[in-house]
Amino acid sequence: MQPFRREIPLYTLEGVPDADITTHPFSTRDKLGLSMLRFHRAASDDVVLLIHGLTTSSDMFIMPEHYNLVRYLLDHGFGDVWTLDFRMSNRHPYNLQRHRFTMDDIAAFDYPAALKRLRAVVGFGKRVHVICHCLGAVSFMMSLFGKAVTGIASVIANSVALTPRVPGWSKVKLALSPFLLEQLGGMAYLNAAAAEEGGLSRNKMLVKLSGLFHRECEVPACHMLSLMWGTGFPALYHHENLHPVTHERGGDLYGATGFHYYRHVRKMVRAGGAVKYDPDRPAVRHLPDDYFQHARDIQTPVLFVTGQDNHVFTHSNIVCHERLESITPGRHSLRVLPGYGHQDVFMGKHCDRDVFPHFVSWLERHRGTRPQPPHVPARPHTEHAAMRALVAEPP
Repeated sequence: MQPFRREIPLYTLEGVPDADITTHPFSTRDKLGLSMLRFHRAASDDVVLLIHGLTTSSDMFIMPEHYNLVRYLLDHGFGDVWTLDFRMSNRHPYNLQRHRFTMDDIAAFDYPAALKRLRAVVGFGKRVHVICHCLGAVSFMMSLFGKAVTGIASVIANSVALTPRVPGWSKVKLALSPFLLEQLGGMAYLNAAAAEEGGLSRNKMLVKLSGLFHRECEVPACHMLSLMWGTGFPALYHHENLHPVTHERGGDLYGATGFHYYRHVRKMVRAGGAVKYDPDRPAVRHLPDDYFQHARDIQTPVLFVTGQDNHVFTHSNIVCHERLESITPGRHSLRVLPGYGHQDVFMGKHCDRDVFPHFVSWLERHRGTRPQPPHVPARPHTEHAAMRALVAEPP
């Protein structure tokens, strides 16, 4: 196994060389400092906000080794693109401690503050579209369907939203790892880049252990990611979909995470949908206990996207689309991407050919959508239905 040698600078902005890039810090109501990056090329009435998943960051949208999503949007008529680094981002330190944040905190505090800051800069008359991924998609949909944010013109949610589903082995990991690793093992976090940590550590021991089972490649970060999320060899993507540099720098792109978010995912999986972690907690009392409670009232159209080979959240978005279709027929759409998994939907070397055109088509369709005025404070799933869903998005 060769030692890791960084080829792409950490936290680089070099992937978007042809835009005016500015940083926009803001604070949440529960007193965290967060930030957004703005990539501005031209005035636009339609602003796009990109939201990463757990352990990743804005970097997943601006990777210089392939034609990334930010550049693609700028090149296809969306001249004002923002990326949010919320409390799950590896650009901030909050995952490197034994925190007790839940996705309720993110829904209640991060997104309202981010959108307030964004609208203060671009103007309150602009249409805001959101593209979100992984637990960023779960928590944003909780914020939207919990009425913590309004005035969103459209949403694209990848991999999972309000109905998390995971493979059987992932259920075992969700049930055991927070107790065994955090409570008994004394670990504050899991680190995808553990192989590069100095000295000896429990995370390094886990890298060695995961490498015994994951012989599909020689990249320790890839093995660790399959331990942290999903079920498969590898779990998050197809190797052949990634640029070799992307595969090698997985530790930089994903970072570390604490354990408490796993507990919230486990509760949602058991409940069959997005629910509040602690219904009695006063700070998030304004959010619904069940995030489908207001589903009929939410006018924002959502495109649910998932890779056909998603081994992290399986058919979660197919189930979510089916459930919402039974409540508000025709309002939302579904797109299943053949040959893709969970993370390669954004990080794949051919996403500009296979994935991003679907995103732009959806955004174009909703350019004229007039959002609500901004305010800041289930059917059973079958494999047959999953196959029909390959073309569930209307033309």
